[in-house]
Amino acid sequence: MRPGNLLTARQMTVAWTLMVLIALLAWLLVAEQAGGMGVGAGTMGMSLPLFLLLWVVMMIAMMFPSMAPVAVTWVRGIGRQSSGAARAARIAQFTSGYLIAWTAYGLLTYGILVGTGNLVAGHPQAGRWIGAGAFLLAGLQQVGPLKDMCLTHCRSPMGQLVRYAGFRPWARDLRVGLHHGLYCVGCCWGLMIVLIPLGTMNIAAMAAVSVVILVEKLWRLGPLFSVAVGAVFLVLAVLAPFQSWLLPGLEPSAPMDEMG
Repeated sequence: MRPGNLLTARQMTVAWTLMVLIALLAWLLVAEQAGGMGVGAGTMGMSLPLFLLLWVVMMIAMMFPSMAPVAVTWVRGIGRQSSGAARAARIAQFTSGYLIAWTAYGLLTYGILVGTGNLVAGHPQAGRWIGAGAFLLAGLQQVGPLKDMCLTHCRSPMGQLVRYAGFRPWARDLRVGLHHGLYCVGCCWGLMIVLIPLGTMNIAAMAAVSVVILVEKLWRLGPLFSVAVGAVFLVLAVLAPFQSWLLPGLEPSAPMDEMG
């Protein structure tokens, strides 16, 4: 291993492979659960704890491949400073911090789903305008300054990771994960918003959003691609009030008593 490297090539391969396998396992769990739920408005009868559990699994499936460069880079530093159980504990803290950020966003999403579900149940035509608003909000976020700032962080994490090294030791890995997770939420919250009209448990929509996130963060033309996706969302915002097929996630659905 060269002095400038913190992990050998073999260790890097193992780290990337592990991230992909975790994401694939999460996709299998989500697909199995979604298969028995269908697509509908609101929370589809899910309690808050159950929704958050599924939400965290969804975030692991959708976000882990795109955040792998940051995770592997930080784990390099962890691997240089610790080993064994201490290393595992620090990696767990980093991962937990990242997922805490997305869990907080999941709480907000649950509240939105409760509100939109109740509104659509009482006024089915409202779904068209909710969908248009969601696509409009997502489109504006894609081309706005917050998206650009957060995407820059996610695409070029080294400067931030060097700064993280100066954090005080207390729960540093947890705070690093949380900090990066908040940037990730800032980058991707608009893409998650489109799952309200498309269906929160719509596997095809989730997969498409995951691909968009991966391309934005890892492709050299990711920022330009992000703007193009925003333009598509703005077009969908115009079409949504007149094309109900774009809004499967805003069709009234009966409460779900139990999940298979």
